[in-house]
Amino acid sequence: MTAGAAGNRARTAGRIRHAGGVAEDLVVTSALVIPAGELRERFSRSSGPGGQSVNTADSRVELSFDLARSPAVPDWLRPRMLARLANRLVDGVLTVAASEHRYQLRNRQAARTRLADLLRAAAAPPPAKRRPTKPSRGSQERRLTAKRQRAQVKRGRRGHPED
Repeated sequence: MTAGAAGNRARTAGRIRHAGGVAEDLVVTSALVIPAGELRERFSRSSGPGGQSVNTADSRVELSFDLARSPAVPDWLRPRMLARLANRLVDGVLTVAASEHRYQLRNRQAARTRLADLLRAAAAPPPAKRRPTKPSRGSQERRLTAKRQRAQVKRGRRGHPED
């Protein structure tokens, strides 16, 4: 292999690695995978770190996902997710923003992670209902015995007026 071919391969590999992980499907759970085509990214100027390049680079990322109309979300799961994310939805679209990093790629990854975390929490099954129980007879007796002993101690502290 020539030096030129090796250099081209290294550059190509670097480019692929640089873009990797962002244009892929978003795996939320094993049952819920969002295709990359259903995610919309918007870029704008960030107010975060970046030094002199902060006013020239569009490093802030807004990632949007149409939860209400997405075919990737199963019909049995959609109502639960819409109800849990109701305060974050605008016309059925969930949007997250990331601008804490200096580089657009890191902000894109942060936005994808944040979106996946939100969707995972919304898709989680509701907690099991609490089954009411009543205290056992032994625990009731121990509690009452302790109360009687405490009352006895307090009665012993009472001052007796001298006649």
